[in-house]
Amino acid sequence: MDNIDQSDLQVLLPESLDYASSRGADSAEIMASNDKGYSVTARLGDVETCEHHNQRTMAVTVYRGQAKGSASSNDLRPEAIQRTIDAALNIAKFTAQDECAGLADAQLMANNYPQLELDHPWDMDAERALEKAIACEAAARDHADIVNSEGATVSSIRSHMIYANTHGFLGQYASTRHSLSCSVVAGDASGMQRDYWYSVNRRGEQLDAEHYVGQQARDRSVRRLSARGLKTCQIPVLFEPRIARSIIGHFFSAIRGSAIYRDSSFLVDAIGNTIFPDWLTIKEDPHVPGGLASAPFDNEGVSTQPRNIVENGILQGYLLNSYAARKLNMRTTANAGGMHNIHLNHSAKSFDELLAELNTGLLVTELIGHGVNPVTGDYSRGASGFWVENGEIQYPVQEITIAGNLADMFKNIAALGSDVDTCGSIQCGSILLDNLTVAGA
Repeated sequence: MDNIDQSDLQVLLPESLDYASSRGADSAEIMASNDKGYSVTARLGDVETCEHHNQRTMAVTVYRGQAKGSASSNDLRPEAIQRTIDAALNIAKFTAQDECAGLADAQLMANNYPQLELDHPWDMDAERALEKAIACEAAARDHADIVNSEGATVSSIRSHMIYANTHGFLGQYASTRHSLSCSVVAGDASGMQRDYWYSVNRRGEQLDAEHYVGQQARDRSVRRLSARGLKTCQIPVLFEPRIARSIIGHFFSAIRGSAIYRDSSFLVDAIGNTIFPDWLTIKEDPHVPGGLASAPFDNEGVSTQPRNIVENGILQGYLLNSYAARKLNMRTTANAGGMHNIHLNHSAKSFDELLAELNTGLLVTELIGHGVNPVTGDYSRGASGFWVENGEIQYPVQEITIAGNLADMFKNIAALGSDVDTCGSIQCGSILLDNLTVAGA
């Protein structure tokens, strides 16, 4: 197994597909990946963990007619791949025919795909990464009210993915993901509070400085001390960027093809409907050079393309793989495996401008629990953050619940911020909502 490298797989996977065909498969696909790297954590000034990663995985899917069988393995030797194919074929014998099952259409394959500058190995060994983690945590603990630490972690992973199917398609690309994070606990007579900060990038040298990450974790924890409750009220609410991302994430969960064809989404049959304010456009761009969610093709080999998912507030389409597309009599949107680089196009305001527009209301910095009903859109989650008056933060609040309905929340977005969080597949700034119910004591 250790002697199998990526160049070997370029030959081995097509040969394995030929083997699958010889054993009775009408079509087949194989995806193999190899993740290498490390993750080190420092806590209380010393090493907490040091993990080295070298994970290889392979997934095989075969079709007998339109009966599907799948199997996986972490052994990439030729004989092991053949055993995995045999296991998948055996499963397909006992699987019902499904008219929507099968490979993505051959004409959609990404036979000429772009190079997206995703692979940037970091000249940082685990020993020096540990020094960075220690420095990050030291900055986070440099305050009298910091009473404990959950540690600082530096992670560096390089992945190589290769996909092949019996259409004759074979595609591959390498990518890197580097991160630095820190979490600490603040405490005083009022109790204890924790918070964190992080930075993620394809390029390790473009991560935020360790002292900055540590200071952000420290300051965010300390400012939450002496939190109060609120009485139940209906007020405008401002979600900071990392929380705002989750609001937009609920929209994407609601337009997943599997949720749509199962009638388990409040956005069934919503294409062409106004979902957001008419000034908002949401774009998916898989081809951003170095983007954290960039991909030249999806997990079925389908060519990815930029598109507007929402244009002037109107829903243009769903997130579909080939199976969901066939169930809905539509065409795949190359989202097998997920979405790619979501951007909200709008005229953004600074965070201070959003606070001024909020005037009196709630700034949310943390959400708790999973009280979201995807069928009805009903939304109810625990929260904490800060009370704002006259555009100025007054004091921290906790033990409150935010309630509403996602359909109304989307339409009632009053403004978006220019303080865009770039550390995820959804990149957006703060979100101001006109009116939500906040339940307290």
